[in-house]
Amino acid sequence: MKKTPLLVITGPTSTGKTALAIKIAQVLNGEIISADSMQIYRYMDIGTAKPTIEERKGIPHYMLDIVYPDEEYNVALFQKQAMKTIEDISKRGRLPILAGGTGLYINSIIYPMDFSDAEKDPEYRNYLKKRLKENGVLWLHNQLKKVDLKSAERLHPNDTRRIIRALEIYHLTGKPMTAFHQNYKEMEPPYDLLLYGLTMERQILYERINLRVDCMIEAGLVDEVRGLLKKGYTKDLVSMQGLGYKEIVAYLKGLVTLNEAIEVLKRNTRRFAKRQLTWFRREKQIKWLYADKQTTEQLAEQLISDIGKNNFLIGAR
Repeated sequence: MKKTPLLVITGPTSTGKTALAIKIAQVLNGEIISADSMQIYRYMDIGTAKPTIEERKGIPHYMLDIVYPDEEYNVALFQKQAMKTIEDISKRGRLPILAGGTGLYINSIIYPMDFSDAEKDPEYRNYLKKRLKENGVLWLHNQLKKVDLKSAERLHPNDTRRIIRALEIYHLTGKPMTAFHQNYKEMEPPYDLLLYGLTMERQILYERINLRVDCMIEAGLVDEVRGLLKKGYTKDLVSMQGLGYKEIVAYLKGLVTLNEAIEVLKRNTRRFAKRQLTWFRREKQIKWLYADKQTTEQLAEQLISDIGKNNFLIGAR
């Protein structure tokens, strides 16, 4: 049985993934599924670099604005919703294009990662949160070491949300979290994939990041964050810990000056891009393209040519 074609465009922040995906979608009758763990939130547009209606050029976009900032969301939900969207797009004779820089979201789609065996246990989770308040982060991290050393080594002690989830999975299944991910890269992908990564020389990337932050400030990021706080969304929410939000919250709370907040945001975003590159460099299937060597139009022409050569083209205009 022929697999559903899926074009994936990924890579670190500020490399032009969305613009490239839109260019290709315009030519190849495509529709775009966002793989960005921050663009799922409503009211969070500027700080997440969410494409505006004008920037989308009439191309349908999915997995944007699907939850409120205080709602829980996870990769298992993303996987379920995004895979259904991909199938719906394909059934209509259009090309699904998965575009974004959240590595775990990308992997949940291109590999058969199974999250179904690990449901939730709110009572146990609340118990862990209570013990965390009483005993601190090192106690929680040590509990994970006892049952899932690999996850404990991978997770920073301050990443309490994921540590609690790992303990919850062990509590429910008797298996470490790593058992659900083990060898998934050796399994056959569920889609007929073309997988591209955008990158560029490190210094140029950092300059683009700095410029993007400046543009976000000019576009009204401070007012966006102020509006979220007025709506009652607190700084402790997972969504408000995202890049661009925690730094501006610190400014609005009077903890730093605006210039200090901007410099911290630039630094944190550069570090984030470096972590993204480290994550994606482990993925051997990615064909890397240097976005500082070609224009978006040239990159689009190259990808469209590759798609044709791979008999991957469906529904082209």
